[in-house]
Amino acid sequence: MTDSINSRAVSGWRVAVLGGGAWGTALALAMLRAGHSVRLFARDHDTVAAIGRGENPRYLPGIAIEPGIEATSDIEAALDGADCVLAVAPAQSLRAMLSAAKTHMPKSIPLVLCAKGIERDTGALLSAIVAEILPQNPVAALSGPSFATDVARGLPTAVVVAARDEVLAADLAARFSAENLRCYSSDDLIGVEIGGALKNVFAIAAGAVTGAGLGASAQAAMVTRGFVELRRIGAAFGAKPETLMGLSGLGDLLLTCSSAQSRNFAYGLALGQGKPLAGLPLAEGVPTAAIAARIATERDIDAPIITAVAAILDGTVTIRQAVSALMTRPLKTETDV
Repeated sequence: MTDSINSRAVSGWRVAVLGGGAWGTALALAMLRAGHSVRLFARDHDTVAAIGRGENPRYLPGIAIEPGIEATSDIEAALDGADCVLAVAPAQSLRAMLSAAKTHMPKSIPLVLCAKGIERDTGALLSAIVAEILPQNPVAALSGPSFATDVARGLPTAVVVAARDEVLAADLAARFSAENLRCYSSDDLIGVEIGGALKNVFAIAAGAVTGAGLGASAQAAMVTRGFVELRRIGAAFGAKPETLMGLSGLGDLLLTCSSAQSRNFAYGLALGQGKPLAGLPLAEGVPTAAIAARIATERDIDAPIITAVAAILDGTVTIRQAVSALMTRPLKTETDV
């Protein structure tokens, strides 16, 4: 495959995937398996060429890329004639990618957010960035407990697709579902975004506790109380409690806080072990921790774990100092959330 786009008629939609990393490539494969024609945009020409050869060794080593994905480094070509766009740029790069796509974006087609985070400089949720830059395009979000390698290999995975318009959410979920990808729908876009963004912060905390050798009991406590904080912040944003109990909240939290396949858990693990952090894969929880801590302070939300993670990351306290501070907080009933 070359960097050019060749039209071909297949059943289903023409889906544009913006992002050639592990998750973007995995989702491109998932859309292909669901019967859609797929164009993938990647800035890196080597990635485009590798996908054309049936591989993406930089991001998905050892996984064969099925033929049929049309890869390009031309964003205009990727978006041409698209019926739906999956935006897989990291949260802190989303604004720049959408700005580049704006003049080429087909009007009124849905844009599905597939990254998780909160914009560091503005505190905006990703759907708010879409509304600002692409107001004519309805926004949705795809989230849930899913590792890119599992999805790329076609292993059974369940996710949720959320949009404020429940009809759109249900339509997207039906169109994205395939043999081993089950998509549930939700009309709680904010709840799904909050769950996906904050679980990254708690995954760093869980990894740090594990890396520091503080024990499985401490890790379990960290994850459980982290979920309490997720519920508090979610409630402040108007998220539905049942959303946070679902795939994009509790489900994603459990997955990312328990496996080194999670970039955020792996980052926390290295942090706890005192290993160099330079060169590690992007961990969205790092910028999210600082802005989430600021939001909690501004809204007077009790979020000690988020605050502690932000302090650890900026070097204000050590992991053991943070844990000690958490363990000596005033006692309260467990249901006082």
